[in-house]
Amino acid sequence: MTAAGVASELERMHPASFGWALWCCGHRREEAEEVLQSAYLKVFEGTARFGGESSLRTWFFAVIRRTAAEQRRRRWVREQLLERWFVAPPEISAEPGPEAAASASESSRTLLEALKGLSPRQREVLHLVFYQEMTIEEAARVLEIRLGTARTHFERGKRQLRQRLAGGGTGLEGQR
Repeated sequence: MTAAGVASELERMHPASFGWALWCCGHRREEAEEVLQSAYLKVFEGTARFGGESSLRTWFFAVIRRTAAEQRRRRWVREQLLERWFVAPPEISAEPGPEAAASASESSRTLLEALKGLSPRQREVLHLVFYQEMTIEEAARVLEIRLGTARTHFERGKRQLRQRLAGGGTGLEGQR
């Protein structure tokens, strides 16, 4: 695929890419924007190269995931250093963003609570399959895990989510 073709395809995928970046960043909009910009820079500067082993979307989502992990590590180190020097953390804006408005409904809160009860890997697999409309195989490539492992996380996550939602979203139903 040519550089122009990659750029065109990345532009077309931007909304889905931003959604995945939001997920990888714990729904922190500013961090997701920074992660996505860094991922684009990696692609256009050539530090991340598409080899064609998978789809462009699967490959780019893996780039976003790794970039978000790097960002988390940098933030953790920065917070540790700031804590050492007793610097107050920056104030969080009181103005709710669109994500906060969307999660305000009762059903959204119930779903988010049920999702919090799943393992991080189960949440990632379910997000990629249901929200990003990937196959389990593509999700496995993004997460850099074996296909069988992804299938296991997918099935267990669905089962636990179904149990939690059937029980009113308390998160206590269906646990071993």
